[in-house]
Amino acid sequence: MNYTENYRGVKIDVQTIDLDISQTVQEEIRNCLDKMIKFTPEINALDVYFKLEGKGGATNSIVSMRVGVPGPDVFAEEKGEHWVPLLKAVTDKNIRQLQKAKA
Repeated sequence: MNYTENYRGVKIDVQTIDLDISQTVQEEIRNCLDKMIKFTPEINALDVYFKLEGKGGATNSIVSMRVGVPGPDVFAEEKGEHWVPLLKAVTDKNIRQLQKAKA
């Protein structure tokens, strides 16, 4: 499932490999963008990648997020079990990078 949307003037591009993303996860992506916009209103693109790695009981969920801003983009990736906490973790990592870039 891949989809693109325009949310608050920011192009959100979501890509998955053999996965469907629930409405809850899609809403969390928007919430993450809302949180990042508070730190920098200059975001022009958000790319989010969802992937499952491994098989059976050893499966890891992976979320990667690239935030398009003027200058170098910021990127973070996190592995774990559940999509929403992973989205929050990569958002926090990207916020720290955005803050460093402004300093």
